[in-house]
Amino acid sequence: MKEIERSQIVSKVASAVIDANLNIDKNVKDFIYSNDEDDPRAVVVLEQIKENLDISRKTKLPLCQDTGIVVAFIEIGNEVTLNFDLYDAINEGVRVGYKDGLLRKSVVSDPLLRKNTGDNTPCVFHTSLTMGDKLQIELAPKGAGSENMSMIKMFNPTTPVEEIKKYVIDTIFNANAKPCPPIIVGVGIGGTFEKAALLAKEAAITNPSHINQVEFYENLENELLLEINNLGIGPMGVGGKTTALGVNIKTYPCHIASLPVAINIQCHVARHIKIEF
Repeated sequence: MKEIERSQIVSKVASAVIDANLNIDKNVKDFIYSNDEDDPRAVVVLEQIKENLDISRKTKLPLCQDTGIVVAFIEIGNEVTLNFDLYDAINEGVRVGYKDGLLRKSVVSDPLLRKNTGDNTPCVFHTSLTMGDKLQIELAPKGAGSENMSMIKMFNPTTPVEEIKKYVIDTIFNANAKPCPPIIVGVGIGGTFEKAALLAKEAAITNPSHINQVEFYENLENELLLEINNLGIGPMGVGGKTTALGVNIKTYPCHIASLPVAINIQCHVARHIKIEF
């Protein structure tokens, strides 16, 4: 059995949320730097995005003023021993990190009364149980600009794939510049209403250069990416062919009478980071 101390969780989470808000994911950064955009306006915007990445790294200031609500994906092994409330420890780490990192506090304690909690907690937690003695926490500080453009729809199970593709493309077209493209598009298909949304969120923080293990979905991802980039929205909506860096699809078995499809969008900052114990 592996025993993990509460102080370890708090310390690592505090450092991680600061890091995620200051440094862009390497895979996403490589995509931004290796694009072949030829629209003059888009080229200028992409250069400004690169300059912003450099300024954030040098000054230790956030990549974006929206430092997000922290979504925590937890994988905990059956040989891990915790003598404390894990959610409480992660919240404490976020509390410390957002204070020490001078990050904007964006969480309200009630969705309608709108009083700020003042420390960017609580997080949104998703936990899965695994075998072994490892604890992995993936933190995704999710900004509202991209999150607000997300959608979900319960399709008829006889719906043709082309109609689902149109739904995804129309969602991106209607979102336009609001999610701060170039974006990563996460698509969740199957499960139930809430499972599809979770799949889409997981897909949105997946490496955009990943290879889907199912050829059908790999082809569908490539088709969607091509059509989305042909919309002409471009980086920050100024035009061009760099609207999306990647389209990731995750699926799950579902009821014979149901076909849920969810779309979650990740902005170009793509804040997320993994920590392991």
